[in-house]
Amino acid sequence: MQTVTAEVQEIIANCAEKTRNNRQVADAAVQALKDCGFFKMMLPKQWGGSESRPQDFFADHIKIAEADMSTAWACGIIAVHAFQIAMMDEQAQRDVYGEDPNTLVSSSYNPVGAKAEACEGGFMLSGRWGWSSGSGHCSWALLGGVIPGDGYRTFLVPRSDYTIEDTWDVMGLQGTGSNDVVIEKSVFVPFHRTHHQIDGFNCVNEQENPMYSLPWAQTFIRVVNTPAIGALKRALQMFIESRTGAATTDITKLAGDVEIQERVARVKYIIAEMEAIMFKNFDEMEACGWKPTMEQRLLYRYQASLVSEKCIEGIDILFDAAGGRSVFSGHPLQQFWKDIHMSRCHVANNPTPFARNLGSTSFGVDNQDFFV
Repeated sequence: MQTVTAEVQEIIANCAEKTRNNRQVADAAVQALKDCGFFKMMLPKQWGGSESRPQDFFADHIKIAEADMSTAWACGIIAVHAFQIAMMDEQAQRDVYGEDPNTLVSSSYNPVGAKAEACEGGFMLSGRWGWSSGSGHCSWALLGGVIPGDGYRTFLVPRSDYTIEDTWDVMGLQGTGSNDVVIEKSVFVPFHRTHHQIDGFNCVNEQENPMYSLPWAQTFIRVVNTPAIGALKRALQMFIESRTGAATTDITKLAGDVEIQERVARVKYIIAEMEAIMFKNFDEMEACGWKPTMEQRLLYRYQASLVSEKCIEGIDILFDAAGGRSVFSGHPLQQFWKDIHMSRCHVANNPTPFARNLGSTSFGVDNQDFFV
C-alpha cells in the first residue's frame, strides 16, 4: 500500500525552497510524511508499522523526489532504518519504537572516524561520523564501527549520547541536512543495540513476515539513488512545460524539432529503464520468498549503483537544450542538475567496485562485498 498522495507532494514541493535555505528538510514536510505513514512503511506491524513491500515504498520514494529530491534523500534514508532495526534484537526495536512508531533514526555507516571497544555487556563508542542525512530530525542514530577481532558492527545510539555539528554547506542536495554526528567522550552501547555485519549479510532476524528475510542492504542501496529517478521525472516534465510555454517558442516548430524530440525520447527511456529494473528486481526477490541468490544480490547491487550515472546522463541531455534562460541563477533545471550530480558522490553510487565484484565472482573468485 502506497501512502504519498498528491496533497503530500504539494506540501513537500511548497517547502522545497525553505528546505534548501535552511539546509535541512522543513518541519512541515517531515510532519506530512509522518501523517501519511511513509516513515512506518518498512516497520513491523508489531510496533505500529505497515510492513509495506519495497516496491510500494520505492514508488512513494520516487513521488517524494518529484516534489523535492533533498526531502526524498533524507527521509528515504531515515525511513529505511526501520528495516534494519527490525533485524536487530527485539529489545532494541522496543527501545526505539515502543512508544512512538514515528520515531526517526539517522545513520552514518562509515567507520573511519570511530573508536569502538568491547566491554562487559556491550561496547564503548566514540568518534565522528559524517554525512548523517536528516539527523536534525532524529532522536537516534545508527553509527558504524569496527571492533578489533570482531569486525564491523552498527551501533544504535540515542540522541542524548551524541551532538550534531553543522557542516552541511554544499552545492546540491542542500536540504538533506547531512551533518556530522560527534561522540567526544566514549559512551556505553549495550550489546542488544548493535547489529553485526555478518548477521545483516546472513539476514538473521526473528520476524514472522518473510519480507524481513530480504538482505536489508538491498533496500538501503536503493534509497541513495532512487531519488534521482524522481528528480529526473520532474525535470523532464518541467523541460517540456518550459519549452512549450516560452514566449519565443512556436509549438509547431518545437514539435518538428527532431533534436528536441530525440532528447525527450532518450530521457523517457532512461526513466523507464531505471524504474523497470528496480521494480523487476524486487518482484524477483518477492517471487523467491525474499531470499535472492548471491548471484542475484551482486547483480542487483551493481544495477543500483548505475542509477545516478544514468540520471546524470538524462539531466545533461535536458539541460544542454534548455535554452538561454537556463543560464540565469534560479532557473529550476539548475537545481535538478545539481541534486542529481551530487547523488553520484555517495559511495554506493560508484559502479566500479561493484562491477569488479560481479565480474570476478562470475569467474569463481570469492565475493568481497558483504553489504549486498
